[in-house]
Amino acid sequence: MKIAWLSRALQRVEGEYLARMGLSLPLASMALVVLADLVEGRDHFLTPGIVVAPPLAAITVTWRKTLFVGVLGLLVQAALAPYDGITDIPDHDVFFGQAFAYAFVTLFSVYIAWRRETGAKAFTAIASVAEAAQHALMRPPEPRVGPVRLAVRYVSAADAAQIGGDLYAVLETPHGVRALIGDVRGKGLAAVQTSAVVLGAFREAAFDEGGLDTVAARVDTSVGRHVTTGDFITALFAQFDTPGSVELLHYGHVAPLLVSTDGTVQTLDPADPWVPLGLKDLVPAGPAPWRVPMRPGDVLVLCTDGVIEARSPVDGTFYPLGERVGPLVAGAHSDLDAAVERVYADLLRHAGGSLSDDVVLLLLSPQPRPLPMHPQDPPIPL
Repeated sequence: MKIAWLSRALQRVEGEYLARMGLSLPLASMALVVLADLVEGRDHFLTPGIVVAPPLAAITVTWRKTLFVGVLGLLVQAALAPYDGITDIPDHDVFFGQAFAYAFVTLFSVYIAWRRETGAKAFTAIASVAEAAQHALMRPPEPRVGPVRLAVRYVSAADAAQIGGDLYAVLETPHGVRALIGDVRGKGLAAVQTSAVVLGAFREAAFDEGGLDTVAARVDTSVGRHVTTGDFITALFAQFDTPGSVELLHYGHVAPLLVSTDGTVQTLDPADPWVPLGLKDLVPAGPAPWRVPMRPGDVLVLCTDGVIEARSPVDGTFYPLGERVGPLVAGAHSDLDAAVERVYADLLRHAGGSLSDDVVLLLLSPQPRPLPMHPQDPPIPL
C-alpha cells in the first residue's frame, strides 16, 4: 500500500502533536543552551548550540514564527558574546563566522517551514476534493435501505485519496432493494472515471428495469459505450425483492458469503459464472441470476479482491475470509457497523497493519420493518 489508512492516521496524530507544541520546543532548547552556557562559565563557549532552535521551529510553527525564533536566537548570541569573551578577541572573525552560519541555518529553516505549510495546504485541498468526490460518487447509504440493514467499510490505497477503483451502491427501488459491488481493473484517475460510469448506469437502470439481468445488461452496455481504455469491471449484483431470499448475478467477481446466526459460513458460488463487465463481446448472451434463501438474522458478506488477496507479511498467506468471518459476524444482524469493523480490524492484523489494494467490505441483512403500532381507541364517554 502506498500510504495505508493507519499510516495516514498516525501521521495526522504526529502532526497535531507537533503543532500543539508550537514555540515551546524551540524556545525550550534555546533556554537550555543559554542556561548551560551560564552555568559552565566563560571558559566554555556553548551559545553556538542555539543553532538547533530554528530547525525545531521549522517542524512545529509557521515560517514567520520560525523567522522570529531565528532572529531571537541571533540576539541572544549577541547578548552573550561579551560574557563568553568573544568581544575581547581582537579578530572578530569567530563571531561573524558563527553569525553567518547561524543566519544560513535560519533562512534554510524558514524555507523548510514555508514548504511544509504549502504542502499541508495542498494536501488539505486534495483531501477535501477527494472527500467531496467520494460523497458525490459513492453516496454512502444509510444504515437501513428499505427492509435491508447494511454496513460498509471502504478504504482506498491511493495516496491522499478516499476513492479508488472499487465501487458499491445500495438502492431502494420499485423492484426491491438492489445492490452492486465491483472492482475496476487498474488504478488512478482512469479507474475512478470507470467507477463513475458503472455507478451512474446502475443508478438509472436499477429504477427503470424490472429484472436484475436487464439492469446488469444496461450497465454492461454503458461500459462498452463510455469506457474506451480497455478496462473491465468485476461485479456482483444483488436484489432483495422477496422475503426469505436474495437474488444474485455474477460478473466475474469474488463469490459472496452467507453467514448464518450460528456462525456457519456458506460460499455462494455462482451456478453460471460470467466474464466481467466490459467483455461482453467475447461471449454470447449473458449470465443467469440465481436465488439463495436467507433466514432472519443471516448476513450477506460482499467484498472486493483487496480483502481476500491481502497477504500476511509473516508467511505470505492470503486473508482467509471464509474461515474468519463466521464468528466475527454471527448474530450481529442488528449491529452490522460493529461487525464490519471487527472484520476490517482482523484483516489489518493479518496484513500487518497495511493494505496494498483498495478494499470494500459490504454487509447486508434483510430485516422487515416492524408493523406500525395502532393507537388505542379513545375511551367511550359515559
